[in-house]
Amino acid sequence: MQENKYAIFSECGQPQDKLQVMTGPVTEPQKGEVMVRMLAAPINPADVNFVQGVYGLKPVFPDSRAGLEGYGVVEESAAPGLVSGDRVIMLRGIGSWSRFLTAPADSFLKVADEVDPFQAAMLKVNPLTALRMLEGFVDLKPGDWVVQNASNSGVGRCLIQIAKQMGVKTINFVRRPDDLRDELTTLGADLVVGEDEQDVVKKTLELTGGVRPLLASNAVGGESALRLMDMLAPGGTMATFGAMSKKSIKVPNGFLIFKGICLKGLWVTQWLKASPREEIEAAYARLAGWMASGELSQAVDTVYALDDIREAAAKAQEEFRNGKIILDLGK
Repeated sequence: MQENKYAIFSECGQPQDKLQVMTGPVTEPQKGEVMVRMLAAPINPADVNFVQGVYGLKPVFPDSRAGLEGYGVVEESAAPGLVSGDRVIMLRGIGSWSRFLTAPADSFLKVADEVDPFQAAMLKVNPLTALRMLEGFVDLKPGDWVVQNASNSGVGRCLIQIAKQMGVKTINFVRRPDDLRDELTTLGADLVVGEDEQDVVKKTLELTGGVRPLLASNAVGGESALRLMDMLAPGGTMATFGAMSKKSIKVPNGFLIFKGICLKGLWVTQWLKASPREEIEAAYARLAGWMASGELSQAVDTVYALDDIREAAAKAQEEFRNGKIILDLGK
């Protein structure tokens, strides 16, 4: 019998302190299940928050498995629709930081073989968040403007690339514009702006010819979210999917009364639960197609073996990285 290896934690806290790597037997698939040999998985902010106990999903103890996203190949199937050799991403559930994962077949989604394994491992969360941000709140047309903060984050970079495919222009607020402008412009960014600059909203509107964005993508909160709301056109929408600053959004009354802005939230986990399977498959087919053609990609900073999970988790929380931290689950 094959031996499994997986990451667990027995209490909430910092991942670099609480995660452990365990070994045990592989679980054989029962009717309606598949066993997947996991190949790669990223460490996302949501994974860190899950171990910390501050995510929307709560761990179940005494031994909670970790990992919300990943990619692998079907080893055994006891369900229709998936066969041995199919390449899949983990669509729902927990436990992707594992050599083998056995779960109901609808927990996985088949993806094209042409997609790079590390890119496929990052397909579930960031690209879908960016796509839903661009299509789920405002009916954007080619030439419309969108503004976002945390533009050098995983979602931010995906949003830039997807907006380019849609013909939508992006204003990208970052804290280190001189360091990031060339890189983000290469991805397709129209404007890269230092959000801490004095009179940043006024200066940015001069660059757009006075045209205000219809949509703002907020991953930070606090003062950064205030700048996004200030940038918006009357009747515009700010959608929030993250809170990197850990500061609440404070909305001036005038933004609601006189500008009529709309505030929304996005959690892709909930969208995946609520949406028809056909809509989910169509969204991921588009994203995977862009990945396969090289029009959508996410940078990788460092690749770690599962045995080095604590070191990998610590690295994933460093502020200045050049991409995602990836677990190579075949090592």
